[in-house]
Amino acid sequence: MPHNQHAVQTVQLTALLTWYDTLSPTSLESIAHHYARGARFRDPFNDVYGITAIRAIFEHMFETVEHPHFAISTQMTGGAEAFIAWTFTGKVRQHAFSVPGCTHLRFDQHGSVADHHDFWDAATLWRQLPLIHTPVSWLCKRFSATHA
Repeated sequence: MPHNQHAVQTVQLTALLTWYDTLSPTSLESIAHHYARGARFRDPFNDVYGITAIRAIFEHMFETVEHPHFAISTQMTGGAEAFIAWTFTGKVRQHAFSVPGCTHLRFDQHGSVADHHDFWDAATLWRQLPLIHTPVSWLCKRFSATHA
């Protein structure tokens, strides 16, 4: 990758992480500044293509989670890719949660995100929510090698 292209990626990554740090329903208007038109977004619950579908995921997050926030703890880049470690916090029905995760990003030739893949354990979230805490904890223990 030419040096100039790497510099664009670093600038784009910094702008993207700043956008995530201040993510709000209003800031979703600028999603096209960070994501390619046909970008793919994957997480444990979604696998979508396109800015409209990605934006819908964030809109749903703001509808269902109080005070959602991504606290970035680590970032690493190489070529046209980046890995980001973060902690997602918020409240669901007045119950606070904290879920660690990471994101693998791939950038296109223009420095926009072409592929966004989140990795996090949904059971970590579910164990923190009162209604499903007990069955999820039971399942986790059932599949744990230390409790076999």
